[in-house]
Amino acid sequence: MRSTTAAAARRRGAWLLAFLAAVVCCGYGTLTYARTRTDADLTYAHSRDAALDAARRHITTLNTVDGSDVAASLRRWRDAADGPLADELRRTGAKSGKTLAREATTTRATVTDAALTALDDRAGTAKVIATIRIEVTPRSGDATTDRKRFEAALTRTGGAWRLSSLSAVPATES
Repeated sequence: MRSTTAAAARRRGAWLLAFLAAVVCCGYGTLTYARTRTDADLTYAHSRDAALDAARRHITTLNTVDGSDVAASLRRWRDAADGPLADELRRTGAKSGKTLAREATTTRATVTDAALTALDDRAGTAKVIATIRIEVTPRSGDATTDRKRFEAALTRTGGAWRLSSLSAVPATES
C-alpha cells in the first residue's frame, strides 16, 4: 500500500512540475509579446515596409495608362499623388488627357526593383529609388518595352503614403 501511495505522490509531483513549467512558458511568451508590440524598431520596420509598398504601387500607377479609358487612368494618377505632384497633375491633367486620348497608347508598368533611401517616420516622409519596365502598346505599330529609373518622395497623410514627387533618373555611363 505504501508503494502505491509513493507512486501516486510522484505522479502528482510530475504533473505539478509540468503545470508550473507550462505557466512559466506562457508567462515568458506573454512578456515577450508585450515587449515586441511596443518595440520602436518593429514600428519603424512596419512604416518602412508600408512606405516601400506604397511607392511600388504608386510608381506603377503613374506609369500605366489605359489608352481606351484615359480619364480613369488620370483619376488613378491623382489618387496616387499628394502635395506638389498632385498640384502638377491637377494643373496639367486636361492637356495630358487630350494628348493621351489622341494617341490612344496603352502602357503597363512593372516595378522591377525599389529601395527606400530615407525614412522620417515622425515627419511622415520617405524617399525611394526604383527601376521599372514599361510595356508600350501603341494604337498601331509594334509593342515595345522600355526601362526607366526613378527617384520619388512620399508623404504620409491620413495614414496613407502617397507620392509627392517623381523624377526620372538619367542613366550614367561608366
